[in-house]
Amino acid sequence: MPTPRSKQICLQATPYYHCVSRCVRRAFLCGKDKVTNTCYEHRREWIECRLLFLAKVFCIDICAYAVMSNHVHVVLHIDHDKVKSLTDSEVINRWHKVCKGTLLTQQFAKGDDIHQSLLPTLTSTIEIYRQRPFDISWFMRLLNEPIARQANAEDNCTGRFWEGRFTSQALLDEAALAACMAYVDLNPVRAGMAKTPEKSAHTSIKLRVKAAIKGEQPKALMPFVGNPRKDMPNGLPFKLDEYIQLVDLTGRVIRDDKAGHIENTLPTIINRLNISTDSWLRLTTEFEKQFKGAVGQQASLEQFSELQQRRRQNITSSQQLFG
Repeated sequence: MPTPRSKQICLQATPYYHCVSRCVRRAFLCGKDKVTNTCYEHRREWIECRLLFLAKVFCIDICAYAVMSNHVHVVLHIDHDKVKSLTDSEVINRWHKVCKGTLLTQQFAKGDDIHQSLLPTLTSTIEIYRQRPFDISWFMRLLNEPIARQANAEDNCTGRFWEGRFTSQALLDEAALAACMAYVDLNPVRAGMAKTPEKSAHTSIKLRVKAAIKGEQPKALMPFVGNPRKDMPNGLPFKLDEYIQLVDLTGRVIRDDKAGHIENTLPTIINRLNISTDSWLRLTTEFEKQFKGAVGQQASLEQFSELQQRRRQNITSSQQLFG
């Protein structure tokens, strides 16, 4: 039986999650169907645009993403503090960007007078809407539904386009986060869709490299803010140049289709996270195969299991791959 979503999302343990949605039909989400010789490559832009749009509406940051031929990877960060700072008007206006809301919320957004008897209903509705900007289930729902409708209309058919549930993995510490982000960014290279990470269309790594050339970071993605320190700003706890170098070096090994080793000039990010080069290669090529639930070092997994009051998962893989 699938694990309830409430058991997979735990903000007390981590704000970082890896989500995957897979296409249920043989007809691809993107790419070229070799059977019918139909090209669906344009659909990759559909989902990338939708993904980046939702990041502006929700209080959820995008750390990494990759749009593949029949599935989509996203690494998300839930910014709960940002939700708390939103006013009632901001909550309503954000929600109206993706859904119509109710007649009452529409009147409130226009600044119309609300009858005294309807105020409790309005307050209750706003509280419901306030829970949604940091809800991953709503994020993935509003990502997938429009794409399914567009694809069904284009294919002139009805029925499910996506599997019934998206998968979700809690990333419990920096080691799990770095490994998962690299795994996602290198998915097109591993699948033979691109020769290098920076040439992987519709991926976060391409956006980051393109911006880095100009000495910038893409506004649509969660920024890198350097190694953990006192008064740490909100962002990914790594150095941008080290992460890009690490992904590039790892991609070269994966592209060569050899068991081999990464160069000895690895960025210090690997040493800080206490991950060996052999383990790093396994993590960036077999992340979903090695872990079927929450991911992290042994101490992080034990703490997560105590919070969730459930048995420990992935302990063996964690001991082998995270030292």
